[in-house]
Amino acid sequence: MAPVPRELDSLRLEIEELSRQILEKLNQRTRRVLDVARAKERAGLPMRDPYREAQLLERLLDANHGPLDRAAVRSLFRAILDASVTLMEGQSRGGLRVGSDGGAPRPLRIGGETIGGDRPVYIAGPCSVETEEQVEAAARGLAALGVRFFRGGAFKPRTSPYAFQGLGEPGLRMLHDAAKRHSLLSVTEATCASHVETVASFADVIQIGARNMYSYDLLRAVGRTGKPVLLKRAFAATLDEWLNAAEYIALAGSEQIILCERGIRTFARETRATLDLSVVPLALAASRLPVVVDVSHAAGRRDLLLPLTRAAFAVGAHGVMLEVHPDPDAALSDAEQQITIGDFATLQRAVHDELTRVALALAPPPRRVSERATVRLAAGEERT
Repeated sequence: MAPVPRELDSLRLEIEELSRQILEKLNQRTRRVLDVARAKERAGLPMRDPYREAQLLERLLDANHGPLDRAAVRSLFRAILDASVTLMEGQSRGGLRVGSDGGAPRPLRIGGETIGGDRPVYIAGPCSVETEEQVEAAARGLAALGVRFFRGGAFKPRTSPYAFQGLGEPGLRMLHDAAKRHSLLSVTEATCASHVETVASFADVIQIGARNMYSYDLLRAVGRTGKPVLLKRAFAATLDEWLNAAEYIALAGSEQIILCERGIRTFARETRATLDLSVVPLALAASRLPVVVDVSHAAGRRDLLLPLTRAAFAVGAHGVMLEVHPDPDAALSDAEQQITIGDFATLQRAVHDELTRVALALAPPPRRVSERATVRLAAGEERT
């Protein structure tokens, strides 16, 4: 290998020293940024000022004489400004309320039931509340199988305006009454802020659907009820966006939040969505909230529900959400992804057997007792 020319070595050393000076200036700038954050917090001002940022960038571009081009300068200082705002917001709120405190996610107690503990949880029921007979049959069958969280849609945001939109308040009443008759906790969606009070008066857990994760007025309205909230991840939301949506709910008044992964939009056409199981352990590490997985909406088909449920529990999900209907083929919405109560019972048994098998495989081997010690113990002598 040829020796490094003295001139090149000298230039590299100079670049390293300049880099150290830049780092010191960046840290000096950061200290001033944190001073600004404290002053803004005292004055009740927002941490981000897009107008001022734009003005600063323009002045920097005017002062630039190269060789860096304008695009490079803009990109560098945009990254610095974004990092500054992140630091300012972190200082002002001490981190996200829903963020991790370094330990395991905190279990939620809802109506005597726990989500986030050691016991796997099922949130099951029909996609839509259709008739009193349908919702009663579903509630009775699921309660007999030990399910305690009963889902059903009364307000249904649909892609097509011609699709079944739900029964509205009459559907809420049917869901509530059936749940109470069978000692179940009802889970149903609020689709707009004007419906929140009505939904809250009937539901035990208010669901925010994937389409509404970015509806901040709705998030605030649901948070103000103080009710437990199941927050679904939007089709293309990052983990950061998902947690910040949860933060809107927490800041408004409810920190009883369950995160729900329901699949993201990709180019795949074989399933309704692509289930992103990697986000489950990431969400568990980044927040103190329990995480469940909606396997029905991820798959969009019945035949994948069992393997996806197994996979969800394998990566640490605290529960799964499944659509269960007394007569799926006659369902008014999402018929192809709903299963019968009998099929749900089969799935439940298969998952239980799998979890039991894994637990036994991971358990420490039983302690061996020597033959001599066994004889002594049998004779009532002192334990060794």
